[in-house]
Amino acid sequence: MNDRSDLVAKTATEMQKRFRGEGSGHDWWHVYRVWQMSRRLQTTEGGDLLVIELAALLHDIADWKFAGGDDLAGGRESRKWLESLNVSETIIAHVVDIIDHISYKGSGVATPMSTIEGKIVQDADRLDAIGAIGIARTFAYGGSKSRTLHDPDADYSLHQTAEAYKSGDKSSLHHFYDKLLLLRDRMNTESAKRIAAGRHTFLEVFLEQFLSEWDAKR
Repeated sequence: MNDRSDLVAKTATEMQKRFRGEGSGHDWWHVYRVWQMSRRLQTTEGGDLLVIELAALLHDIADWKFAGGDDLAGGRESRKWLESLNVSETIIAHVVDIIDHISYKGSGVATPMSTIEGKIVQDADRLDAIGAIGIARTFAYGGSKSRTLHDPDADYSLHQTAEAYKSGDKSSLHHFYDKLLLLRDRMNTESAKRIAAGRHTFLEVFLEQFLSEWDAKR
């Protein structure tokens, strides 16, 4: 196996090549932010840094949203990449397990992580879904799927199953209620919970302003 810094550098370069310029909010810079936030959380929460960095860099390599709804596509693609670098099976298995279980699957679906490494990468990914960047990514993704900004006549009930969640939000604003506003309370680590608090408040302020403008009150 190559040394840690070489593995991480090669994986970062590969992900940058694959995802630079992607327009749905799941681009290289999303991967980069999750990678850097994972490193930040690890400094206080602990865990195997190599596993954390590799899982963060590879977490969207074949996201189910772009792989025909296949939840395991990311794990398979990650394994293929890591095997090409001669990474040990112990590390590969841990990274694949994180990637297979990282995704949010609806308000009624629990997605627990069994290791501190998984908890950290999941938290980092979820932190990038809230706050100012999370708002921008929500509308970027909605636009890529031709979703309306907001439909006040739609049923905004929450998705209770993964199948319902995969069927798609009714508008970009629906995604706030079915995911973004719930993430603060689904953070695993104390470090992420502290960061999420401020980002959650920003979501609430944005929604208040958005809905006021929608109804021509501001």
